[in-house]
Amino acid sequence: MTMKKQTPVRELTFSQAVNEAIRQEMRRDPTIIILGEDIAGAAGRAHLGLAEAWGGPLRATRGLFSEFGPERVLDTPISEMAFMGAAVGAAMTGLRPIVELMFVDLIGCCYDQIMNQAAKMHYMMGGQIQVPMVIRIPYGTHGGPYDTSGGRPGYGGGAAAQHSQTLYSVLAHIPGLKVVVPSSAYSAKGLTISAIRDNGPVVVMEHKALGSAAKGYVPEDPYTLPLGRAAVARCGKDITLCGIGRMTLVCLEAADKLAGEGIDAEVLDVLSLAPLDESAVLESIKRTRRLIVVDEDTPTASMARDIAARVADKGFDWLDAPVKTITSANTPVPFASVLEANYAPRADQVTAVAYELVGK
Repeated sequence: MTMKKQTPVRELTFSQAVNEAIRQEMRRDPTIIILGEDIAGAAGRAHLGLAEAWGGPLRATRGLFSEFGPERVLDTPISEMAFMGAAVGAAMTGLRPIVELMFVDLIGCCYDQIMNQAAKMHYMMGGQIQVPMVIRIPYGTHGGPYDTSGGRPGYGGGAAAQHSQTLYSVLAHIPGLKVVVPSSAYSAKGLTISAIRDNGPVVVMEHKALGSAAKGYVPEDPYTLPLGRAAVARCGKDITLCGIGRMTLVCLEAADKLAGEGIDAEVLDVLSLAPLDESAVLESIKRTRRLIVVDEDTPTASMARDIAARVADKGFDWLDAPVKTITSANTPVPFASVLEANYAPRADQVTAVAYELVGK
C-alpha cells in the first residue's frame, strides 16, 4: 500500500497573520492606506536599505512599503493627534485608512480624535458620513511563558509604566467604536480583515507578547471572523474561564492544569469587547454554572467587572457560585522584571480561584 504524502500545515505568527491580512486587503482595494510612526521603517532612509528594517512595534507592516509605495504606506511625524485626525478625514472622504498607534498608552495624545471625531461623526451627520478606518494598537505587559521577545523594551517586557498598559476598556466605553482583541494568529487575520471591510471605526488591540509567540494555523486565502462574536476555545462542564487577548492563553493553561485535578473547564475567548457577545457568556454559564473572568487591565471599571456585572444582572439564576474576576494589580506597570512578571494574571491564580469555586 502506498502512503499518501501529507501536506504540512501552514503556520504563521500573530504578526505575520496581521501582515498577510493587510497585504491581501490592500491588493484587493486600492483605497486602503496605512499611516503611523515607523511603519515603513522610515521611508526617508530607503536609500540606505533600511526601509523594511522596522515595520512597527509588532513588525506587522514589514514589506508593505516595498510593494505599495509611499503614496499608500505613509510614515508620519511623532504627532498622534495629527495622524489620527488625518486618518479620520481620509476615511470621511472615501479612503479606508489603517492607522497604527505605536502603543495604547499613547491614546492620551489623540483621544479627542478617536472619541469625538471617529466614533461620533456617523451619528452626528445622520448616517450620511461613513468613517471606515481601522486603528491598530499594541498593548500589554510582559508575556511570561508566551513572550519569546527576550524582554526587549517596547516589544515584550521592560517597557515600564508608560508603554505597557492595557486600556481597552477606555476604548470599549465609547459608543460608535467597535473594539476587538484577537488572541491567536488565526483570529488576528480574520478579525483584521473584518475590521478593514467594516464601514465604521474599528480598534484592533494586539498584545505585544503575542507578536512572535502566538503561532498557529492560518489559511492562505482571505477570510473573515464576525465582529461582536466570542468563540469557545475549549469545551467544559464544571466552570467557565473567560479570557481576553493573551489572557485566553492563560485560561487555556489553567484549564490544562485543572483537567489533571478532575475539573473540566470551558474557555471562552471573548474576541470582541464592543460589541460584547453577552449571549455567548450566558450560554457558557448555563452549561458550567460558574465563571471566572481573566483580564489584563487594572480592576476599576475594567472589562472583567463589566462582564461580571452583566452576568449578575442577566444570568444570576444559573450561577452556583459568585462570579470572580482576576485582573492586573491596581498600580502602574512596574519596570523591574521580577515585579512585571507577577503583575498580570497568571495560570496559578486562575486555578486557585477555580478550586475555590468548584469546592476542591
